[in-house]
Amino acid sequence: MRPHPHLRAYMAGTLIPTLFLLIIMVVDAYQHFYFEVSNQFVIPLASAPLERALLFPMAIVPNAWGIWNVLHLRFTSRLGLSLGLHGSLLVLLLMPGGFLLARLFDVFTIQWQFVVPMAPIGMAVYYLAWKFGVGFLNRELGIA
Repeated sequence: MRPHPHLRAYMAGTLIPTLFLLIIMVVDAYQHFYFEVSNQFVIPLASAPLERALLFPMAIVPNAWGIWNVLHLRFTSRLGLSLGLHGSLLVLLLMPGGFLLARLFDVFTIQWQFVVPMAPIGMAVYYLAWKFGVGFLNRELGIA
C-alpha cells in the first residue's frame, strides 16, 4: 500500500477551516430556526446576509487550505518557508478573491480601504492557525 502523502496533506489542510465554518453554520442555524420571533429581537445576527456571505467560503476556503498544504509539502525543500509563514501568505490570495467574488455576485459591498488594513490581522491569525493547527495535523499524519 502506498502512503499517499499529498492526500494526507490535503486532508490535514481542510480540517481546521471546515470545523470553523461548521461552528458558524450551527450558530446561524440555531438562531435562524430555533427562535419564533424575528432574530433582531433576540440575537442581533443578520441571517440572510450571513448565509449568502458564507456560501462561497464554505466551498472555497477549505479546499484552498488543503491545496495550499499540498503545495507546502511539495515545495518545502525548494522554498524553505516555515509552515506558518506559508499559511499566512494564503491570506494574500483569499482576501482579494473574496472581495472580487462578493462584488461579482453582489453579496455585499465593502471598500478596499476597509479590506487592506485587515490583511496583517488575517495573516497573523492564519500564521498561528497554520503553525499550530495544521502543523500539529501534519505531524500526526507523518508528513511534517
